[in-house]
Amino acid sequence: MWLSDTQKIGVGLTAFGSALIGLGVILFFDAGLIAIGNILFLAGMSMIIGPKKTFFFFTRRDKLRGSIAFFVGFLLVLVKWSILGIVVEAFGFLNLFGDFFPVAINFLRSLPIVGRLLNLPVIRQVVDRMGGYPSQYPV
Repeated sequence: MWLSDTQKIGVGLTAFGSALIGLGVILFFDAGLIAIGNILFLAGMSMIIGPKKTFFFFTRRDKLRGSIAFFVGFLLVLVKWSILGIVVEAFGFLNLFGDFFPVAINFLRSLPIVGRLLNLPVIRQVVDRMGGYPSQYPV
């Protein structure tokens, strides 16, 4: 595979952190699980792309609003206001990674079973709207 060992560990930390965040939400917004998941997610991300690129990603001018919201949500989770913290974090996450959704949707459409499901007429309209695709292309 083309990933280094550090990046492979970062992918594992990011996946485990995301799983802990999801588990914390399922278990009635358990602040401890969500906080550990956030720490693992950030640590994994910095191991995947490197600490310097992670810092520059979060401090870019066009990503500043999302970064502030993400870290304020993280702090709210740390002070045990987990429901409000997750909502603010989700807003920040969508602002930070919203540009990536069309790429992810195109990748999912190339998969055999998931692609057929995403290309069903009703689901396609919803996914296109979520992915930021225009409803009609100008000709």
